[in-house]
Amino acid sequence: MMKALRFLTVSVVGIGVLCGSALSAAPAANIKVGAAMNLTGPASTWGQYHAKGHQDYFRYVNEIKGGVAGRQLELILVDTAYKVPEAVSAVRKFAQQDKVDMIATWSAGEGMNAKPIIKRYGIPAINYSTAWEILEPPIDFMYLPFGSYRLDCYAILDYVKAVHKGGEPPKVGLLTYNNAYGRSIHKPSVEYAKEVNVDIVAIEEFPPKTVDVTTEMLRLKEKGAEYVFMQLLPAAIISAFKSADRLGYDPLFLGTWTSTDPDFFKMGKGLIRDRLKMQFPGGLPVDGTPGVKILTDLWERYGTVDSFDTAYWEGVVVAMIMERAFIRAHEKTGKITPASVNKALESFAGEDFGGLVPSVTYSQDDHGASFTARIVQVNEDGTYVPLTNFFTPGKEKIRILK
Repeated sequence: MMKALRFLTVSVVGIGVLCGSALSAAPAANIKVGAAMNLTGPASTWGQYHAKGHQDYFRYVNEIKGGVAGRQLELILVDTAYKVPEAVSAVRKFAQQDKVDMIATWSAGEGMNAKPIIKRYGIPAINYSTAWEILEPPIDFMYLPFGSYRLDCYAILDYVKAVHKGGEPPKVGLLTYNNAYGRSIHKPSVEYAKEVNVDIVAIEEFPPKTVDVTTEMLRLKEKGAEYVFMQLLPAAIISAFKSADRLGYDPLFLGTWTSTDPDFFKMGKGLIRDRLKMQFPGGLPVDGTPGVKILTDLWERYGTVDSFDTAYWEGVVVAMIMERAFIRAHEKTGKITPASVNKALESFAGEDFGGLVPSVTYSQDDHGASFTARIVQVNEDGTYVPLTNFFTPGKEKIRILK
């Protein structure tokens, strides 16, 4: 009997040691995020800085916060080269092979074409482009980090109305690419212009590879456009400035929040001057908010950038929203899976990010995040100065600061 008991005791202890070894040798699995971004194609500066911001914030969470619920955040980055097929292939790989918990898609076209795969596998995805078409039904599992380009359109036209002088309706021309990104401001601008008594006198569009837009600018001048609202990437905006100077055309240029990147300020010396205003819904260094201080801490800690950049800012914003979704999923269900993360996102009600981005609200019927805007002045030295308060277009009165 004693021999049997001794054998049993040794066996139990042995099993306990083995189990303990197995547990210590198997740390909690990483929380995986797949990011399909344009790192080498046209406008790749944007994608590169998106990736830098996203990577830096995940690194910060892992190193400073110990991850989420004891699990490290892992970013699986794939270059799409601004090609829809590459993006679709990457999203399929994230779902089938990498078994990710969340996905980041990049451009308007890439996000819209990836929607069927994202819905099929039930993996929530945040799209870096804020094209409102991405949230056309069905919206299942697709999210924006802040207000769509519809917000930009409304805010820009509200600003034009506020600063316009004279009794006649302001005359606005649209200058855009002829792709999904460019055309995303057409319909909202035309619709809202009718509501606020703004005259859209022309819509000029051209292929992204076009290097000289003198013809388009001449048409806008001939139509009498006093304001040129652009949905273009930075290099094309520089081309528009050059063409306007050649023609002796001096409208007020306005753009969406994607109007600048680091290359823009290098290429735009002597061209930007003080003629570009843009809608930007985020925190700026001059705000000094807690969220902006985190942003500053990131670039000082990791040296990835050395000053404020809107693309880097968005990378951090998307990463922050993802981290918050993982935290809420674990709080609500005790686990972090695509299904629990999606449920957590749809429970967001005024999630506060310290002023880095407007408070985020999602629901089962609305994945648009927010509808808060402000207009800023773009300076040649790469700084941005607020020209208005934060406001909700169509609902709150815009207040001009400068």
